[in-house]
Amino acid sequence: MRVYIPSTLPLLDAACHTGEFSPAPLTAYAVTPALREWYAEGDDEELEYAAMSQAARASVGLLAANPDAPRRRIVVACEVSAVPPPDGTVELGDARLELRVVVPWSAVASVHLDAAGAAEVVGKAAAAWDAALGGDEDAVFALDSCEGEDLLWYATQEIPDLLAAEGPRGGLKS
Repeated sequence: MRVYIPSTLPLLDAACHTGEFSPAPLTAYAVTPALREWYAEGDDEELEYAAMSQAARASVGLLAANPDAPRRRIVVACEVSAVPPPDGTVELGDARLELRVVVPWSAVASVHLDAAGAAEVVGKAAAAWDAALGGDEDAVFALDSCEGEDLLWYATQEIPDLLAAEGPRGGLKS
């Protein structure tokens, strides 16, 4: 199953160097039954995009929790064996699931990352995260503004070079 793990540059760097995303449980996003039911008319590509979009939004929450992380959303696409929760605790349209396993780096299919130019928009969204969760309309607008930024695609073999170019804290080298 293709899952999308929200991340940040420091978390991606750690996973690349340790060879795994951990500790379990990990929050990930995928085409769950709840998402499929919500987007009943969507094809597989649209459903995958919706799951990845939810992971990108969750990445903003990780950035809000780490003010030192560069303001770029990251979504890591992985192939893992995962089963969405069957107990009805997921809301209709929700792609979120919990992986109760460590995800090895070998499971990574690709990494999706904001261009450096998105840092201002993503930074405003991260600063507004808590207010957006509280329903503040301006904060929700700031969070929704991230959706206008495209995530760039990187193959797994490109990630070490990308991280090296970004510097030790994941920020652009001067």
